[in-house]
Amino acid sequence: MNYQEQSTHMKWLIRTFFKTIRAIVGPIILFLDWITTPRGVKRPANEQQKLDHVTANMALYQFKTCPFCIKVRRHIKRLSLNIDVHDAQNDATNRSELLNGGGQIKVPCLRIVDEKGHVSWMYESSEIVKYLDRHVAA
Repeated sequence: MNYQEQSTHMKWLIRTFFKTIRAIVGPIILFLDWITTPRGVKRPANEQQKLDHVTANMALYQFKTCPFCIKVRRHIKRLSLNIDVHDAQNDATNRSELLNGGGQIKVPCLRIVDEKGHVSWMYESSEIVKYLDRHVAA
């Protein structure tokens, strides 16, 4: 086997190894997330409607088993926010929206459309959590 064949074989082996790890660990992560899901905040109906109006123009692009995406989803649940969640891993349309709008396939990503119709794309789980705390749930 020459160097190029060895390199190709090694790449295949590494890819297969990590796919196998994801196939085993992914369901475990999802199960643990499911059994430890936080309870949401209880608000009066009029306050929740105001928040729903604010979050109506937001969408979270995510991969289901990404730990950073889980962090953001749990925070959204904890704050009882109704934000659309889009699977950018298995849905080609959502993946394309993320790439075309945000410029990269990186998750989690929060798409925010302001009152004037300007669209911004926020990456990084910690920044998304801070934004939601400051501008939505405050």
